Amino acid sequence: MKRLDYYTIGSEGMDIMMNMEKYTKQSAINRKLRELIKIRVSQINGCAYCLNLHTTDARKMGETEKRIYCLSTWSECDFYSAEEKVALQLAEHITLIPTKRVSDDLYQQVRKYYDEKQYVDLVLIINQINSWNRISIAMGNTITEE
Repeated sequence: MKRLDYYTIGSEGMDIMMNMEKYTKQSAINRKLRELIKIRVSQINGCAYCLNLHTTDARKMGETEKRIYCLSTWSECDFYSAEEKVALQLAEHITLIPTKRVSDDLYQQVRKYYDEKQYVDLVLIINQINSWNRISIAMGNTITEE
């Protein structure tokens, strides 16, 4: 249960968040990859609400249980493509920016698979889910058995 009705109280700010969400959904980044990024970032941040939401969405898009379950160990799995792996690596480095940073080498690795616009969109997608995680946790969003 959330602590307060933040969508009403902070409606202007939440409208901005929703507009950014619309933007990221219209990007050229594959929609399953967008969900995998959201799941991985939510794992790192410990946001149960977002994990529940995005694993459900990923399943609806046809993502496999195996790929969802193994996402925390993506680098050890050969069933994620090189393109997905570099995007997940970027997600981890941005989410853990105080300790991981985004090096020039990582930037160049990402750019092997993604053009300038896609790189910007990946960064925005990653930052968007980080923001949602922090909002959800701060507002006390929880999940319940249905």
